Amino acid sequence: MPSFYAPSADIELDAKAQWNHRLDSLNLLVYTLLLTLTVLTIWMFKHRRLRFLHESGLSVIYGLIVGAIIRYTVVNTPITHLQVHSADNSSRNLTLPPDDLWLGFSYKGENKTYSYKFHGEVTVDKNDVIDLKATFDPEIFFNIILPPIIFHAGYSLKKKYFFKNFGAILTYALLGTAISSFVVGFSLYFCVQLMPHLKGKIQFLDSLFFGALISPTDPLTILAIFNDLRVDVNLYSLVFGESVLNDAVALVLSGSIQNYSRRTPRFDYGTLLLAFQDFVSIFFLSLATGAALGCITALMTKFTRLKDFPLLESALFVLMSYSSFLIAEVADLTGVVAVLFCGICQAHYTYNNLSSDSRRRTKRFFELLNFLAESFIFSYIGVSMFTFPKHQFDIGFILCGFLCAALGRAANIYPLSFILNLGRKPKIPSNFQHMLFFSGIRGAMSFALAIRNTVSDARQKMLTTTSLIVIATVIIQGGAALPLLNWFKIPTGVDEEIEALPEPKNRREESPIHSQNNSEKSFLARIWGNFDVHYMKPLLTQSNPTLIDTLPTCLGPVARLLTTTEQLTQSYGERSRSNSEYGTTVEPSVSRHSLQSDNAEEREGLRSSVESSNFI
Repeated sequence: MPSFYAPSADIELDAKAQWNHRLDSLNLLVYTLLLTLTVLTIWMFKHRRLRFLHESGLSVIYGLIVGAIIRYTVVNTPITHLQVHSADNSSRNLTLPPDDLWLGFSYKGENKTYSYKFHGEVTVDKNDVIDLKATFDPEIFFNIILPPIIFHAGYSLKKKYFFKNFGAILTYALLGTAISSFVVGFSLYFCVQLMPHLKGKIQFLDSLFFGALISPTDPLTILAIFNDLRVDVNLYSLVFGESVLNDAVALVLSGSIQNYSRRTPRFDYGTLLLAFQDFVSIFFLSLATGAALGCITALMTKFTRLKDFPLLESALFVLMSYSSFLIAEVADLTGVVAVLFCGICQAHYTYNNLSSDSRRRTKRFFELLNFLAESFIFSYIGVSMFTFPKHQFDIGFILCGFLCAALGRAANIYPLSFILNLGRKPKIPSNFQHMLFFSGIRGAMSFALAIRNTVSDARQKMLTTTSLIVIATVIIQGGAALPLLNWFKIPTGVDEEIEALPEPKNRREESPIHSQNNSEKSFLARIWGNFDVHYMKPLLTQSNPTLIDTLPTCLGPVARLLTTTEQLTQSYGERSRSNSEYGTTVEPSVSRHSLQSDNAEEREGLRSSVESSNFI
C-alpha cells in the first residue's frame, strides 16, 4: 500500500515532533527555574529575617514576571490552523461541542481520517506555541498537584489543639463556608443587575458558583509567619483547621450547585432540597471513603511485617493514600474530601504502626511534595495571567468580586464568632476575630475550581477575577501579616503548652492532668476520644488497652483474633512495671478475662490462641 506522506514529509514530521519535545522540556525548565529562584530567595529572606513577603507571594511575583516575558518578548512559531465546516447540518444543532472531530484528508488518491480532541473555544485568531505549552491541562491540578497538598494538610494536623477547638473549627468551616458562599453569590448577583452590560449574561447560579469557589481559604503565608513567630496556638489551630476543612466543603458545595443547575434552570424548592441532600451525602460518603482507606492501611501495617522492609512499607502507604482520592473520583464523589480524611486517619492510626524509617520518610516526602506543589500553583497563577488565552478583564465585575469576597468572609467570621462566644470558654477575642478575617487568603483550591471550566464568558470572567483575588490576597494580606499582628496586639513568642502525660496505664486510675486535658476538649471531641481510645486505637494500632480489655466478655474470640502478639507483649511490660511500682506480687496477665481465671493452663491457652490468630 502506498504511503500517505512522501518521505520528505516524514522527515518534516520527525523534526516537528523533536521541536515539540524541546518546547515541552523548555516549559518544564522554566517552571523548575522559577521554583529554584523562589527557594533561593526564601533562604535569603529567612537569613536576613525579612517577613514582609513569603514563598507564596514570591512565587506569584516571579510567575507574573516570567509570564510577561513570554507574552511580550519571546518570538516563536505560530500554530497552524485549518478551518473546517461541518458537512452535516444536524451536527450544528448540538447543545454541547463534540468530543472529537473526524477530519478526512485525501492525498494522491488515498483517503485517511484523523481524530482531533476538543480543546476549547478559540478566543484569538493567532496562538503561539510557547503560550500553548505554558498552559497546563486543568485536570493536572486536580489529579496530580492538588492531592498531595490536601493530604499533607490532614497528615500534618496538630491533633491536640485541633480537637480542643473542634466545635469552632467545624462551625467556621462547614456553616461559615456555606454562609460565605451564599452571601457572595447573592451580593454578586445584585451587583451584576446594576451593570447593563452584564445583566442577563451572568445568571444567579453562576454567581452562586463563584461564591462557592472563592470562599475556601489558603493561608499558607499566614501560617508560616505564625509558626516562625510562635503565635498563640489556639489562633493557629483556628486558622489552620478552618483552611483544612473549607477546601473540601467548597468543592462539594460547588458540585452541588452544578448538579442543581443541571436539574432545573430556575429556582425550585424541591430541587434545592435535592441539592442539599447531594451536598450532605457526597461529603460524608467521601469522608467515609478516605477514612476507610486509612483504616485499611492501618490494618495492613498492623497485621503484617511490612516494617521489616521500610521502602515497601512507605510505597504502600503513598499508594493507598493516593488511591483514596482516585476511588472517590471514580465513584463520583469528591477526592479532596476523601484524601483529606485519609491523611487524618493515616496520621492518627497508620503512623503508629510504621517503622521509624517510614515515619521519617513519609513525613518528609509529603512535606516536600506540599511545598513544591503549592509553589508551582502560585507560580502558574502568575504565568497564566499573561499566557492563558481565556481571560476576560471586566473592571466592574472584578471590583464587585473583590468587594463580595470580603463581605462573604466577614459574614463567616464575625456573626459565628459572636454565637460561639455565647457558650465557649475561653472566648474568641475581637483581635483574634480580626486576624481570622484577614487570614482569608485565597489560593490553590479557588484557582483550580475556576480554571477547570472556562468555556462560557461568565466562567472566563470568574477565572480572571479569581486569579486577581488570589494574587492580591497572597501578596498584600500575606505581606501585612506581621504588621497586623502588632496592630491587633496579638502576642508572639508564646511557647506551646506542656503536653499532658501519656495515657494512664490503668484506666481506672485517671491522672488529674489527663482529666483536666480531657475537660478542655469540645463535647464532640470528648465523645469521639473515649470511643477512639477504647475501640479504634486497639483495633488499628498496637496501643493498649487491647480489645481483650475493652470489648465485652462475650466477644472474647473476636478480641483475641484482632489482638497481636506485640500488643500483648506491651501489655505484659506495662502490667509488670505497674506491679513493681505498687509493690504487688500479682502475676502479669493477658487481660481482665485471664485475671478472672485461676487456672494457669487456661491463661496459657488464651495467650497461645492470641498468638496464633495474628497474620504473618
